[in-house]
Amino acid sequence: MKELDAQPDPTPEDVPGTLPLIPLRDVVIFPFMIFPVLVGRESSINAVTESIEKDKFIFVCAQQNPEDEDPTPEMLHSDGTVARILQVLKLPNGLMKVLVDGLFQASALNIRVREGEYYEADIEVTQPAVRMNTEVKALMRQLDTAFEEYVRTQRDVPSESLLGYENIDEPLRKLYYVSANLLVDIETRQSILAIRDLIPQYYHLIRIINDELAILKVEHEIDEKVNDNIQRSQRKFFIQEQIRILQRELGEDDEVESGEFEELHERILEAGMPDEVTAKALEEFDKLKKTPMMSPEATVTRNYLDWMVAMPWSTFSEDNLSVRNAKRVLNTDHYGLEKPKERILEHIAVLNLVEEMKGQILCFVGPPGVGKTSLGKSIARTLNRKFARIALGGVHDEAEIRGHRRTYIGSMPGKIIQAIRKAGTSNPVILLDEIDKMSSDFQGDPTSAMLEVLDPEQNNTFNDHYLDVDFDLSKVMFITTANVQYQIPLPLQDRMEIIELPGYLEHEKLEIAKRHLLQKQILEHGLGDFKVVFEDDAIMRIIREYTQEAGVRNLERSIATICRKLAREIVFTRNGPADKKTGKRKPIQVPSVTPERVEKFLGVPRHRSKELLREGKVGSMIGLAWTSVGGDILHVDVTMMKGQEKFTLTGQLGDVMKESAQASLSYLRSNAQRLGIPEGAFENREIHIHLPEGAIPKDGPSAGITMTLAMLSLLLNKSPQSDIAMTGEITLHGDVLAIGGLNEKLLAARRHGIKRVLIPMDNKKDLPEVPAKIRRGLKIIPVATIDAAIPHVFGKSK
Repeated sequence: MKELDAQPDPTPEDVPGTLPLIPLRDVVIFPFMIFPVLVGRESSINAVTESIEKDKFIFVCAQQNPEDEDPTPEMLHSDGTVARILQVLKLPNGLMKVLVDGLFQASALNIRVREGEYYEADIEVTQPAVRMNTEVKALMRQLDTAFEEYVRTQRDVPSESLLGYENIDEPLRKLYYVSANLLVDIETRQSILAIRDLIPQYYHLIRIINDELAILKVEHEIDEKVNDNIQRSQRKFFIQEQIRILQRELGEDDEVESGEFEELHERILEAGMPDEVTAKALEEFDKLKKTPMMSPEATVTRNYLDWMVAMPWSTFSEDNLSVRNAKRVLNTDHYGLEKPKERILEHIAVLNLVEEMKGQILCFVGPPGVGKTSLGKSIARTLNRKFARIALGGVHDEAEIRGHRRTYIGSMPGKIIQAIRKAGTSNPVILLDEIDKMSSDFQGDPTSAMLEVLDPEQNNTFNDHYLDVDFDLSKVMFITTANVQYQIPLPLQDRMEIIELPGYLEHEKLEIAKRHLLQKQILEHGLGDFKVVFEDDAIMRIIREYTQEAGVRNLERSIATICRKLAREIVFTRNGPADKKTGKRKPIQVPSVTPERVEKFLGVPRHRSKELLREGKVGSMIGLAWTSVGGDILHVDVTMMKGQEKFTLTGQLGDVMKESAQASLSYLRSNAQRLGIPEGAFENREIHIHLPEGAIPKDGPSAGITMTLAMLSLLLNKSPQSDIAMTGEITLHGDVLAIGGLNEKLLAARRHGIKRVLIPMDNKKDLPEVPAKIRRGLKIIPVATIDAAIPHVFGKSK
């Protein structure tokens, strides 16, 4: 520690014109204040050293941004305080503790860095002159009152601050003392030093104190309200406890509690729980009786017991096992869907012969809108069972399936147990909708939790984390739905019977519209009393030009749009002017909905049909693709030009499709001579493959045969036959491998008027599964190799 020699009190004239400068991070030093400053920057240590060696004067000011480690002169406030160093203490960690005595309010001009070592500035002392008058005395009294109220209101300011303040008489000392003791931010303190006249400084300081008092008053009111609520809750608790004690003394409390507990005890015994579950419930019941009713634990236990007694442990609905009734209900509710209907009828037939059967888990896979969810409802109606639907789309927390543990207030059972309680029976039909849309994150994997639910060998002891007892799910008929089969984890697929629901043909959509959609929308839009007729051609135009889907959702929306516009026409006609001769309004006649009126109601057609070329074009081929809304045709165009040997692929293709195209090119190059491709056809040539509708992403290997034959058409300068389409993955040896989505692809071929379709030989075994209505009118040609496909595409060589 270095003690400096005492010096006489300086005057502003004693201050040198240029002083070393210390930037302060989070403090403002006022005149007449002795304050310790911790110095760590090398530039600040140099400034202190320079000051001690000269006259011990130094200028201190605040940084504009306290976070700046190495501020530039522009980043410092120009208003600060001239101080004198009283004591310096060097600390072991290299820092320096400097005790400074604030002398005069001053302003720094031309702040700069002296030879890269420390800041210095030209100093102008701006301390206000004191002229005592009536206004100054009034302001001093006002400040006395405000500061006293501030100290008493602000708990963080020590009350000893008032004792020091009362011993001060000079106006400037009062001003700076109060400024230094206010708990305000740096900018507010700095604003006081920026004023150079005494009276404006007093006004500004009093305004700051009044603002702080207003804020403190609001904070105090908030604290009082919070404390009042806490005290009211505590007082209520104490009073309730006193009432309970008095009632217990009088014997009344036991009667009230015993009545409630007796009722709950009876409900537990009458709930039909298995023995081990009853024992668990009675154990929790005993716990509840010993727990104070006002405690959170009592609420948790009571909710748990309410769930236990509300579960349908031994409640079952009686199945309707009439096969004829089932067939009638399914045919009434749905047109088509023969395969799932047949599977349900088989299930009911087996139940007629055996009391119970495991393995009742079906998975309906198909595009949106083909009737997967509504088919589940029909199955429940057929069997006379309760129906519950669980939406699994976006579920990413295992607890949503297995439930939350009873470790906090508000925990709940999982979706499976909730659905069974809602159904009210232990053998409902539960539809697990969109099972392919589940995801996983740090909270667990819900698909893993579904394994136990959907396993007939395990789900008879399903343990929900909330109930913490086994519940028998073996009597539940689970039906799941999905849009894309490969997005369902393989272990889940292994536990379900996959039933594919292909998209509807045009004539099937027409029948569905006539049997179900039209009548439903006509009644919903209040047109039941009017003879609204949709011509078949009008419905077909809606199907072909205004919807492009495997299901019928958009078809139903389009019919609803037409019904709304018809309703508007009817209302306008009804409220129109009466006939001039008779004075009566003409009866309303709704004209039939014709193809022409469809365009009037729905506007310009949204979808153009992909026209097939009447004659084959060299380098162009038609493939078949599977999409999430069903099948579609896929045009593949190939061109060749002079240039670098380059292979370009466009049309927003995925990696698998790009690799398939590369394999096609490699096959053609390695077999060029055998295929009759001219020698040198690939030299100095750029080959470009494009799949139109470039805004639509495309991927998958099944377009391999299409791209191969399209390039071969261009290289041989042969045009393909125009009525043929194809699908199949290829290998480097020219083998054609099996593909998926055969139903949808054949359906797309038929929809677009294609007569012949090449499919992989390995898919020949799948043809019996394709409905006869789809195969009718199509010549399906299985091929095992590219060589076998060439004659069908280009015709036999003469």
